[in-house]
Amino acid sequence: MQLRNARLCLDCEEVHDAPHCPLCASESFAFITRWVPSPSADAQPASTAPPPPRLQPRERPPQVTPVEPVSQETLETYRQLLSDRPEQAGWRLVKRGALGLAIFGIAGWAWKQQNQRVGSPEPDDQREPEQD
Repeated sequence: MQLRNARLCLDCEEVHDAPHCPLCASESFAFITRWVPSPSADAQPASTAPPPPRLQPRERPPQVTPVEPVSQETLETYRQLLSDRPEQAGWRLVKRGALGLAIFGIAGWAWKQQNQRVGSPEPDDQREPEQD
């Protein structure tokens, strides 16, 4: 087994080179070269790699085009999108919680009013007197 092909199963810690672990059939693995560098993978033969081009004394390196400046409005927009402002998130949560409590309070009050009208007997002064 070559080191660059060796895989470590993350479930049973078996070293293998197959797409599935031969012991537990798991597909979760990590290549061993993640922790142990492979000398064959790092070293390239000198004959296959062309030497880097050298600049002549009269040549200049290629010019890098300058990046266009970004407007303040765009920068502020990116800052707002990327920043997690906990004070705004906290107040948003408080507002939503207060709104939820208000809705539940009104719903509970309406439920009580509905049950009192339907299930309650008539007041004593509107009842007919019982005859003996």
